[in-house]
This record gives sequence, C-alpha cells and structure tokens, in this order.
Amino acid sequence: MSASHQDLCSNRTFACSRRQMLKSVSSGFGMIAFAGIAQAMSSRYALQDNPLAPRDPHFTPRAKRVIFLCMSGGPSHLDMYDYKPKLVADTGKSLNNGRRRGAKLMGSPFKFSPRGESGIHYSELVENIGSHADKIALLKGMHTDVPAHAQATIQMHTGSSQFVRPSMGAWALYGLGTENQNLPGFVTISPQRGNGGSQNYGSSFLPAVNQGTAIGGRTNSGAMSNISSKRLTRSGQRRQLDLIQKLNHEALRKGGDSDGINGMIQSFELAFRMQDELPEVLDISSVNQATRNLYGLDDDPTAEFGRQCLMARQLAESGVRFIQVSSGGWDHHRNLRESLVESCTKIDRPIAGLLTDLDQRGMLEDTLVLCGGEFGRTPDAQNNDGRDHNAKGFSMWMAGGGVKGGMEHGATDDYGAEAVEGRVHIHDWHATILHLMGLDHERLTYNHSGRDFRLTDVHGDLVTEIIS
Repeated sequence: MSASHQDLCSNRTFACSRRQMLKSVSSGFGMIAFAGIAQAMSSRYALQDNPLAPRDPHFTPRAKRVIFLCMSGGPSHLDMYDYKPKLVADTGKSLNNGRRRGAKLMGSPFKFSPRGESGIHYSELVENIGSHADKIALLKGMHTDVPAHAQATIQMHTGSSQFVRPSMGAWALYGLGTENQNLPGFVTISPQRGNGGSQNYGSSFLPAVNQGTAIGGRTNSGAMSNISSKRLTRSGQRRQLDLIQKLNHEALRKGGDSDGINGMIQSFELAFRMQDELPEVLDISSVNQATRNLYGLDDDPTAEFGRQCLMARQLAESGVRFIQVSSGGWDHHRNLRESLVESCTKIDRPIAGLLTDLDQRGMLEDTLVLCGGEFGRTPDAQNNDGRDHNAKGFSMWMAGGGVKGGMEHGATDDYGAEAVEGRVHIHDWHATILHLMGLDHERLTYNHSGRDFRLTDVHGDLVTEIIS
C-alpha cells in the first residue's frame, strides 16, 4: 500500500464508508488501482489539470522514452565487457592494494574478441549483445559510492544511498508527462523485491502519480492481478467508481491530503481505462515465429527474460515513457564459471533481440536503452572461483536515443579494480540520461521541505563524449 493511500485512509470523516468501497472495488482494479499512477481522466470527476499531460522538455530531446535493463546483483564487468589481458597474464599473483592485500588475482576464464567495425572487445558470454557493438556506447569508467547491494541499488535508481528520494523514472515522468493516457507512464516489469524494493520505482516526495506501476513477479513477468472484474459489468464498475470518486472529492473539499487523494482519484480512473488497453499491449501470444526466435521465447533459458524484453518494446511502442526490466541473480561470489554463464545465457539473446527489434522498427533512434547493475566485481578470486563487490570501477552501456554507437568511454586500471580514465559517477549517468530526454538535470527540481531537490542532488556532469 502506498503512503498516499495510507494517508488517505486516515481521514476519519470518510474512513469507514470508503474502506468498504475500496474493498469492493479491489476485485475490479486490484493492484493497478493502488499503483499511484495517474493520467488525464475521462469521467465527470476528472481533475481540470492533468499532472501527467505531455509537457515541453527544456530543449529538443534525443530520446522520447527509456528502457532500463537492470542487472541486479553486480554483474562482473571483467568477464563480460572489460577486457584485461594483463589480469589474465597475472592470474594467481597476489594483489597488494589496501584491504585486499594478499588476495589472488583471477583473470577471466572467458574468451574476449573484437566485434563490429569498432573492434571493441566483448566476452563470449555476451556474444549476441556484442553483435550490436557498433550501436553501443560502453561506459568502462563507472563508479559509485558504496559496495553494498541495498545502498548501491537505491543510489542507481534514485541518486541517493542514504535517503528516500524519487526514482529516475518518477523524475522523468514528472518532467515530461506521458502521451498515452490509457497506460501508466512508468512501468517496472518483474521488479526485484529486495535492495530497496518499491523505493527503486517510487516517487518519494514527488506527487504520488509519478511512481511506477509494477507488473509481474519473479516467476511471471506478464502477471497483472485483477485487470478485470469477475463480479461487475463495465457499467456497474463505472457506477461504483463514480460513488467512490464522489467520496474522494468530498474528502478533498473538507481539507484532506490533496496530494494523496488526487493520486488516488487518478489512479482509480487509470485502472478503469487500463482494462481496455493494457491486456492487449502485454499480450505476446500472437507474435510471429520470427519474433519468438528473436527474443528466445521458445527456449527455457531465455523465455522469461525474452517475454519481459518483448513486453518492454510493446509498452514503449504504445507510448509508455519509462520502462524498467529487471534480472536478478548476478551476485557471483562463487562458482563463477557456471553461475555467470547461466545468468548471461538468460539475458544475452533477449537483449540483442530487443535492440534488433527496436532498430528494425525505427524506434532505436529515439529510444534510450540502458543496461547494467549497481556495481561490478573485484579482479581477485573469492572462494576460489568467484568475485566480491567492487564499487570503484565497473561497466554499463547505453544505446539508441542520441548515444554514439561503437565507442568505449573511460577505463579501469590494468586489473579492472578502479576507474582511472573517463570516470562516470552515478550522478553523471543520471544527468546524461535526463539530458538525452531533453531535461536539464539542474533545472528539473521539486521544492520539498523548503529546498529545491533534484535527481542529481548537487552533483552531476554530462558525459558529453557519448552524445551524438
């Protein structure tokens, strides 16, 4: 239950009657009704001002939408993207730097080879992604503040590892609004439960209407609970909803929490409209065999993440502003040679299929695709065949949406332990994402508790070298 819903239900004047109504209506709207997402409303109770109507950006955007492929757990840059021949040559030698003194270096057991006209090295683990090397800007000098999953994950999504702040999807929605008023503007598919949970797609102090709508769980990326009512007809739902909205507006008139109640009013209306459009957008049953092959929908290792990537493309095509797709299980402290292969097998073909599909449809040029995790891994061995957390240097990549393809930006040292060139902090990454969407990260602010807050806090420099 969202904070706005809790605040709303605390209004004693309407608590009893509205609680019964909400309980009744939940069979028709379920999780969607409480998602906190809002668009323009078609009922007679619509607000005059739609907070998520499309708004002009600060300047001409390169990307209309974002698809963030979140690899949760800290994927090993040293075994996927950051080719380190010296690390391979010095395998078994002691690493003498600070707290890891005496640890044994472990070169990647996986083969790297140059890909595309750019000749950038990609691992055999991401062979299919590597086939798109000339579309990708590989950021090899990434770094963040804390080598702990929860803090690093929250910072990757919200810009802060210490405080509850709005997610970057919520900031994008707040700044730009959304075009399709029958769908959420921000969707997260199968979000990870731990390491921040809903905070990673929440709106914090931004209006509740900006938070993300979660679709699916760990085992069913297409699940959407209560998308239709089993008890009421369409007209019956409308009458029931009109009564609830009348109570909501009366609560507003009597001085209730305006942000929470407005968010509830609009989320109910969106839930009602979504019953018509969302099932069709999420339906992948009718895609042709070529598309099924492209995303790996018929093969066990790739089927689940392939469905998520295909749904992301369909949501993007339907006007959703920000889509996040999550893949967990990247925390490889041991058994790297088997477990990392398994993780990469699940995502390599679907991600490559997504890039191909977007490109073929002419969408890649204005769709910004992001891929990476909260940090990387260490160059020394842990448990003989694993790697520990590394926040000092790792890799992420960006493609489409105004990004130069076929390039590397930044570098770690010879062992991949620390970013030493072209260093890009998470704040810089966020500033660059917003810039590509036509938003100045220093101007996109929200006044809260007497201070103008922004996604990048008081930090953030554009990574201009990767912008085409």
